[in-house]
Amino acid sequence: MDSAENSLVRPFQVELGGVVDLLSRHIYSGAQIYLRELLQNGRDAVAARAKLPGQPDGGSLEIYPVGTAPDAPEAFVFRDAGLGLSAAEAGELLATVGKSSKRDDVLSLRDENYLGQFGIGLLSCFMVCDRIVVRSRSVHGHPPVEWAGSADGTFSIRELSEDEADGLPIGTEVRLTPRPDDAALLASDRVAELARRFGRYLPVEVRVWRADRSWESVNEPALFLPPDRPSDERSAVEALEDLGARLIGNRPLETIELSVPATGTHGVAYVLPYAPPPGYRRSGRLYLGRMLLGEDMSELLPDWAYFVRCIINTDGLRPTASREQLVADEALEYTREELGKALRRWIVRQATTRPARFQRFVAVHQLGLKSMAVHDDGLAAAVLPWLTVETSAGRRTVRDYLEQSRHVRYVETVDEFRQIAAVVSADQPVINGGYTYESDLLRRLPHLITDVTVEQIHASSILDELGPPPLDDRDRTSALERRAAAVLAGLGCDALVRSFRPDNVTALYVADSAAIRRIERTEVRDSAPSVWADVLGGVDEIMTGKAALAPRSTTAQLCLNWLNPLIRQLSKVDDQLVFDRSIRLVYIQSLLAGHRPLSRSDRTVMTTAMSDLIQLSVGVTG
Repeated sequence: MDSAENSLVRPFQVELGGVVDLLSRHIYSGAQIYLRELLQNGRDAVAARAKLPGQPDGGSLEIYPVGTAPDAPEAFVFRDAGLGLSAAEAGELLATVGKSSKRDDVLSLRDENYLGQFGIGLLSCFMVCDRIVVRSRSVHGHPPVEWAGSADGTFSIRELSEDEADGLPIGTEVRLTPRPDDAALLASDRVAELARRFGRYLPVEVRVWRADRSWESVNEPALFLPPDRPSDERSAVEALEDLGARLIGNRPLETIELSVPATGTHGVAYVLPYAPPPGYRRSGRLYLGRMLLGEDMSELLPDWAYFVRCIINTDGLRPTASREQLVADEALEYTREELGKALRRWIVRQATTRPARFQRFVAVHQLGLKSMAVHDDGLAAAVLPWLTVETSAGRRTVRDYLEQSRHVRYVETVDEFRQIAAVVSADQPVINGGYTYESDLLRRLPHLITDVTVEQIHASSILDELGPPPLDDRDRTSALERRAAAVLAGLGCDALVRSFRPDNVTALYVADSAAIRRIERTEVRDSAPSVWADVLGGVDEIMTGKAALAPRSTTAQLCLNWLNPLIRQLSKVDDQLVFDRSIRLVYIQSLLAGHRPLSRSDRTVMTTAMSDLIQLSVGVTG
């Protein structure tokens, strides 16, 4: 006989305690989810009943926290006016892990508008109690039943007598007797808070029975959805702004409408009026069928959309088993792309039609926008033309710069920009790329905008653009270069003479990044303890050796402006002491004009030179 014929087919054995531990530790975020699952089941039962002929369209969900139910003060009681269950349905649906009544043939109902999809919601109640009692009266006239389940994995079902079922309406009642450690989650204040958090926007009324024997309705209009807003446009705008202020703690910069009809996703995005802190996650509120799904929007929003906080409801996207996240499928990816497009359209519209408001937005979020645009071509294309950059001709947007020149010139550091900004031709301005992310973004311009070229220039290369002195003055300028170079040799600086505008600029201090690094190493070495000074001295020797192989010298240069009257007059000074002190003061003046910090030796030079000149001016000798 075939061994397959002798094999015995047996069902898997499921240990309920292990399932509850799995739910609490790995599927649900916490024990408070028990109320959300009850609200979800009740909402679906009410919606299913409303579809039957002759049944009321609406119904309520009633919650009695521990200590408030008149007939069971020790228990938490949840009631819905839904379909109700027969004994067969209760045994089939409530005691089978993974079974969902909304797709079960027993009820013959399948509708994407139902929140429940996995049939494990009732088990979440075992996270707060050891025994669940469900009483139900079916809308189809079956005898009322009681289903009782225990955390040890056993359950019982019985039909209720007429006396026991007296006063039990059509629908379902769930009773939970909490464990002592979890009693706070079923107390009045906590229950009301959780009911508002999860069910405030549900299309069925959610009521909590208070200790003063009155009902508290937790429902409120979902103002982020157009059908729930006031009909008056002004009132609707104010209501949306008030909702945003409650969500982010301040008045939002702007409110952006979001809508993806293909997946039934609608809501609003609030632009933060402050720069979010590092590590800020894309948070908000995500609702599924108006039931709170979660507050992490990272799966629904693009990575770069850090500057908004959203309230969104979806009816077409699918939740995971925990109903706290969305299934990563094509519908979710499509929705994510459409929401990103909506935010990009808002950015472009603000930049083109509301420049003042857009500048405020950029002023708050510029650094974050740049950091995201570096890695996102779509955002970069939308934002980069409107970002303001510092140029040698003043601050302007990248778009305005490109209208003047399609050839973009920039320097890599703020130091280099400050050195050359005063002498760069206004016809070919240079952009300061030394601020965070700006050089990276400028290098990407040719990939984002057609017919644009980008060139990184160095401060030393600007000297090549400066005109030489007239040939008739060559002897005087050559002598001036030699004398000035001799004075500046001890300061690690060379001298040369050029003619450039504006003529009120006495001199230009030019040091590329290599020269600046050498100067900084020297300053640190001079101020460091002896041991570290020796180490840094060795590093400087190594770097100097490498620099000898480089095409550019690491020596700074002081470019004297031959068009400046003071420099021309200085070339005629025969008194060596006056000449030395004057050149050194011009050197210090150029450092200060270029916003270069003065080293210890520079400060000594400035003090000595000024003291000598003062003494000379007042006639002190010797």
